Amino acid sequence: MFGGIVHKFFGSANDRVVKSLQKDVARINALEPSMEAMSDEALKDQTRLFRERLDKGETLDDLLPEAFATAREASKRALGLRPFDVQLVGAMVLHQGKISEMKTGEGKTLVAVLAVYLNALTEKGVHVITVNDYLASRDSDWMGRIYGFLGLSTGCIVHGLSDEERRAAYAADVTYGTNNEFGFDYLRDNMKFRLEEMVQRSFNFAIVDEVDSILIDEARTPLIISGPAQDTSNLYVAIDKLIPSLGEGDYEIDEKSRTVNLTEEGQENVERLAEEAGLLSPGGLYDIGNVNVVHHVNQALRAHRLFQRDKDYVVKDDKVIIVDEFTGRMMEGRRFSEGLHQALEAKEGAQIQRENQTLASVTFQNFFRMYPKLAGMTGTAMTEASEFGEIYGLEVVEIPTNVPVRRNDEDDEVYRTLDEKNKAIIETIADAHQRGQPVLVGTVSIEKSEQLAAALQKHEVPHNVLNARFHEQEAYIIAQAGRPGTVTIATNMAGRGTDIQLGGNLDMRIAQEAATLIDETARNAKTEEIKAEIAEARQQVLDAGGLFVVGTERHESRRIDNQLRGRAGRQGDPGRSRFFLSLEDDLMRIFASDKLDGMLRRLGLQEGEAIVHPWINKALEKAQSKVEARNFDIRKNLLKFDNVMNDQRRVVYDQRREIMQETDAKATVDAMRHEVIQDMVRKAIPPNTYAERWNIEQLGEDIRRVLALDLPVTEWAAEEGIAEEEIEDRVREASDKKMADKEEAYGAEIMRMAEKSLLLQILDQTWKDHLLQLDYLRQGISLRAYAQRDPLREYQTEAFEMFHAMLAQLRESVTRVLSHVELRVGKPDDAIPQRPRQPMQETRTDPAMAGGIPGPGEADQAAARAAGAAGAGAAAAGGSASGGQAAFDAEDPATWGKVARNAPCPCGSGKKYKHCHGAVD
Repeated sequence: MFGGIVHKFFGSANDRVVKSLQKDVARINALEPSMEAMSDEALKDQTRLFRERLDKGETLDDLLPEAFATAREASKRALGLRPFDVQLVGAMVLHQGKISEMKTGEGKTLVAVLAVYLNALTEKGVHVITVNDYLASRDSDWMGRIYGFLGLSTGCIVHGLSDEERRAAYAADVTYGTNNEFGFDYLRDNMKFRLEEMVQRSFNFAIVDEVDSILIDEARTPLIISGPAQDTSNLYVAIDKLIPSLGEGDYEIDEKSRTVNLTEEGQENVERLAEEAGLLSPGGLYDIGNVNVVHHVNQALRAHRLFQRDKDYVVKDDKVIIVDEFTGRMMEGRRFSEGLHQALEAKEGAQIQRENQTLASVTFQNFFRMYPKLAGMTGTAMTEASEFGEIYGLEVVEIPTNVPVRRNDEDDEVYRTLDEKNKAIIETIADAHQRGQPVLVGTVSIEKSEQLAAALQKHEVPHNVLNARFHEQEAYIIAQAGRPGTVTIATNMAGRGTDIQLGGNLDMRIAQEAATLIDETARNAKTEEIKAEIAEARQQVLDAGGLFVVGTERHESRRIDNQLRGRAGRQGDPGRSRFFLSLEDDLMRIFASDKLDGMLRRLGLQEGEAIVHPWINKALEKAQSKVEARNFDIRKNLLKFDNVMNDQRRVVYDQRREIMQETDAKATVDAMRHEVIQDMVRKAIPPNTYAERWNIEQLGEDIRRVLALDLPVTEWAAEEGIAEEEIEDRVREASDKKMADKEEAYGAEIMRMAEKSLLLQILDQTWKDHLLQLDYLRQGISLRAYAQRDPLREYQTEAFEMFHAMLAQLRESVTRVLSHVELRVGKPDDAIPQRPRQPMQETRTDPAMAGGIPGPGEADQAAARAAGAAGAGAAAAGGSASGGQAAFDAEDPATWGKVARNAPCPCGSGKKYKHCHGAVD
C-alpha cells in the first residue's frame, strides 16, 4: 500500500528515467527551425563539423542535441519521416547503452538511426544487428539514405558474401547484419592466417534489434565452426535401421528436458540387434570398444523420438535443414552437431554429410559482451529485465507510446480437446473474414500452420501461409496482412520487423505495381489509384475493429505471445487478440496440472464449450514461467561453462593476433625452445637429487626426438661436480647453434617466415584438439555430481590443467617441427608453410548433445601433420617431427612414429589404430 502511494506521487524508476530525458528533447526541438533553414550541403557538412569538435575534446553527450536534430532533419528530407518525441527518448536510451522497450509500430528502425549517427561520428564503426538477412538488407538500404545524406557510409553483412565484400562492409561507418553473421565472422577471423585476411575491425558500439530474441532466446545455443571428421555414414544408416524395432518399453522420454534414454530392457534389445547386424566388437554394448555404437544409438533415438519433421527441421533438395524454433525460419547452412544431424539424415533417407569436429566456438553472451558499448531495442524486454541485467549489464527502459494503445486483449479460451479448439478457431476466422476484418493467425510449427491452412481451404476461406517454406515472400505477405478480410497464418514470429499497416502497405504496393511502369504519367496515375484504394480499405478495416490476432496455442515464452499480440494496435489503431488452447496442447500437456482435465469435467464442461476465466490465465502464466525459468537456467549454465573456455579463447586469439602482427617471431620460438629444454632437463634430472637418480638415457632420447641432436649427455653426466644447470646450458647452446646454422643456410628472411607460419599452424591444430577434449570433458562432467562434487568447479580445475598441458604441447611441437624441418631454398613466399584449406561448417549446436573423445595420440599426429603440411612450400626433405625419419605420410606407416592403440589410424580409414594398421596378427 505504502509503495503504491509513493509510486503515485513520485512515479516509478522507469518514469523518472524517461522524465530526465525530456530536457534534451526540448533542446532538440528548439534546434528544429535552424536545421530546417539549412541547405542540403550545409546539413551534410554538420558531420565534418561534429568530428572536428570531437577531435578538440568535446564528448558525444555534448554533441547529442545538435546531432539528433541534424539526423531528424536528414530523415525528413531523405525519407519524409519525422521522428516523434518518444523516438528521440528511445534513441537517447540506446546511446546510453541500455535497452529501449518500444511497442510494435513505434518506429524502432528509425529510432536506431539517431543513436547510430551520433556514435558513428567517432569513425570507429557502429554495428546494427538484426534477426534475418532480409531486415539487414532492407534497413541498410532504407536507413542508408539518411546516412548517405549526412556523408556516412553504410555496409551490410549477409550470408554468401566474399571476404573482400565483408571487409568493405565492416570498414563502413555503419554496418548492418545478422547476429549469426557477425558471430561467425569473428570466429573465422580468428582462424585466418594473415592479418590482412581478417574482415572485422575492433568492436565499438552495437545496437541489437529484437534484442530479446537474439540475446535471450537464441543465446541457449552457441555458434560453432567445425571441420570434417571421420566418415561414419554407413554406421548411421545401419543404426537407423535398428530403431524401428524398439518398442515403447525400450526407452523413456522426458519432454521437459528433451531427452530420451534406453531402459534396461532397451539396452538388452539394442545389444541383441546390434550383434545380429554385426556392429558390435566383443565385450558387450558398453565395452570401451563399442562406445561409438552407443553414441550413434542415442543420437538415432533422439532423431526418431524427439525431433519432428516440419517442426524441428524440413527436408528440401535431399537436405535436412534446421527450422529455428523461435522464428520458424529455415537456417540454411546450419547443422546440429555431434552426429544428430547425420542421424536425422539417415532417418529421412537424405544424403549423409560427414561428421564435424569443433574448430572454433563462441556463445552469444560472450560475443556481445566484447563490445565496449551495447544497446538493444524490442517490444518485449521488461519481463526479462533481470536476465539482461545479470548477464549483459543492460538496463531496460520502457518508452511510452506516441499514441495510447487501443487494442483489446481478450481472455484465453480453453477447450478440452484439440478438435474442439480447432473447430472454434476456424469459426472465429471465418466470421472475421466475412466481416472484412483482417486476421493474423499465429502457430508454433510448420506442421500446425499447414494443418490449419488445409482446414481453412476445406471451409473455402482464402488465406496466405507464412512459414519457413515460403520465407522468400515473407515481407510482402506480412506487409499486406492488414487488408480487409485478409487471413494470414504465420509460424511463430515470421515477418517480425515488418509493419502490418491497416488497409495495406503503401510503399510496398507502389514498388510492386507502379514503380515498374516506364511512362511517368501512367506511374503517377497508378500511384494515386493505389493511395485511394488503401485509404478506402483502411477505413473498412477500422470499421471492422482493426487487425484481429488469433493465437492457436500458447508458446513456451509469454514474450513470444506478447510479440504476436503486439502486431495489432500499432500507433493507436484499434485491434483485438485472443488465444485458443486445449488440454492436448504441448504446453498444457507437459507443464500444466494433470488434474485440470478432471476439474473441467466436474465443472460440467460440455463438448464444444470453452472455459474462460482469469484463474486459467494465471495457471498458464505459471506454466510459462516454469519453462522460462528452465531456459534461463540452461543459458546461465551454458555461460558458466563457456566463461571457462572464453578466458582460454581470449588468450589464444590474442596470441594469434600478436603473432600475425609481428614480422619476426624468432624471440617467441626461441623462448619456447628454451622452456622445452628446461622442462626436459628437469624431468630427467630433478632438482637437488643425486646423480644416481638421473635418467640420462631418457634425456638423450628426448633431445634426439625433439631437438634432432645427438649430444653426449651420458659423458656430461659422468663429469665430476656437474650440475643440471650446466647440462641445460650446454643443450641450449647446441640447440641455438643448430638453429643459427639453419638460418645461415636458408637466409634470415625465409627462416622468419617459416617460424611464423609453422607457429600459427601448430597453434591452430593444438587449439582444435584442445577444444575436442573440452567437449568431451563437458559432456561427462555432470556425472561428478553423483560423487557430491560440483561439476562446474571440477570443469574449471580440469580445464585449467588441460590448458597448461596444451601450452606445453604447443611449445614442444613448435620446437620439434622447427628443429627437424628442412626448407626448400627459393622465393621467400614459396618457403612459407601454408596451412591446407579444408571445408568448414557453421553450426548451431544443441547443448543437450554429447561430445566425442579424442584419441590419446592425436596431439603427436597433429604436430606430424603440421610438419607434413610444410611440404606445400617448406618440404620436410631430410627430417620430420619424429627423429630422423621422413616427413609424415599417411600412406607410409614408417613415418607415423609411435601411435596410441586407441587413436584413429593415421592412414585415414576412420578405424582405430588397433583395428587397422596396428592390428596384431
